[in-house]
Amino acid sequence: MDWNRIEGNWKQFKGSAKEKWGKLTDDDLRLIEGRREQLEGRLQERYGKAKDQVRKDVDDWLKSLH
Repeated sequence: MDWNRIEGNWKQFKGSAKEKWGKLTDDDLRLIEGRREQLEGRLQERYGKAKDQVRKDVDDWLKSLH
């Protein structure tokens, strides 16, 4: 899965993101609008993880979406 598909179909994928990262609010998901940088930034805020760890978590989530 590449990020362009996520971005173009965010409405379909945001439920999966909410399932994976329950601390994300509906407002967070609306503001992210499929933009990876926004997702990573919100995850850093909500979970207090380092940028590298968040990037790995997002990569792992992408791989699970096949």
